[in-house]
Parts: sequence; structure tokens; C-alpha cells
Amino acid sequence: MNETIYEVEQKFQISDSPKLEAQLLGIGAAPFLQIEQVDTYFAHPARDFGQTDEAFRLRRIGEKNYVTYKGPKIDATTKTRQEMELPLPDGGDYVGRFQSLIEALGFRVVADVSKTRRKSQLIWQEAEVEVSLDDVIGVGQYAELEIVVPEAEVPTARNRLASLADFLGLHRNERRSYLDLLLGD
Repeated sequence: MNETIYEVEQKFQISDSPKLEAQLLGIGAAPFLQIEQVDTYFAHPARDFGQTDEAFRLRRIGEKNYVTYKGPKIDATTKTRQEMELPLPDGGDYVGRFQSLIEALGFRVVADVSKTRRKSQLIWQEAEVEVSLDDVIGVGQYAELEIVVPEAEVPTARNRLASLADFLGLHRNERRSYLDLLLGD
């Protein structure tokens, strides 16, 4: 059986994305790449994901498509949770048909979250950190720091992200998802 993989993430509202990007480049981050993402979130037909703290979405990045399940958060300070993501065939036609299939199974669309994301990676304390600077329509600007690790490494990853956030002057970690922020939850 495969080992459970966790996404350890911290997110912070920011006001000066170019300044933070320059600071990250100054400590060795790779050049940032800009992408447009549209995430369509779904409600489960038999349980309330808002109560169970889960998420199910279709993500579109240009012609690329992904389906993602996110389990409940496992701690009170970060957005650490199990994440399973699978690529789907490219193209808007395919993702539309896949959405029709899951709607036929009883899932319903909750909302679309659209964002411009500037992505990079850097090594911090011997760990690869994915950095995202997001401009989310209807929500605002945020920085996300993320490390993906097996369950046994979650505490170390959490400490590394806290250290990086402190070094960058990022405070007031936001645990709500962009969907929750968009919906005002």
C-alpha cells in the first residue's frame, strides 16, 4: 500500500507581492512562473464538506485539468491535510464531460475560485518549498508556502515553514481556504 502523503501549508494575506517576490529571489527561489487557475469546488451528495473540513475540486490550468480530494486539516496551526490529485486529459471539453459525470452522481457545484498564481520553489532547511503568490478574484492577495511529505515528516515540515514565514516577516497564518474566504465562511 502507498504511504499517505500530506500537504503542509501556511497561507498569509499580503499587501506587497513584488517586494515579497524580490525577497524570495534574494534567498535563492527559482524564477517565478505565472499561471491562471480556475478551481470548481463541489458539495458531496451525502455529507457536508463544510462540516467534515474536506474539499473536492476540478482544477483547470490552461488546457491542463486535475481532480483533487483534500482531507480534513490535522492540526490547529497550519493547513496540513492529506491530498490526492490526479491529472485528467487536457482540454475544456473533457473537463466539462467529467463535471457532468460527477454531477450525475449527485455532486453539485459550490463555486469557482479564479486566481493568478506566481509559482516558484526554493530550498529551505534542506526541504523543497513550493511558494505561490496568489491574486484571487474576490478574495485578495496571498502567499502560500507548502511542503509535501510523508506523515512521519509532518512535524519537521511544519517547523520549517514556520521558520521560513518568520524569516520573511509573514505573520497571521490564514487557515481558511480560498473557497471559505470567497463565501465569507
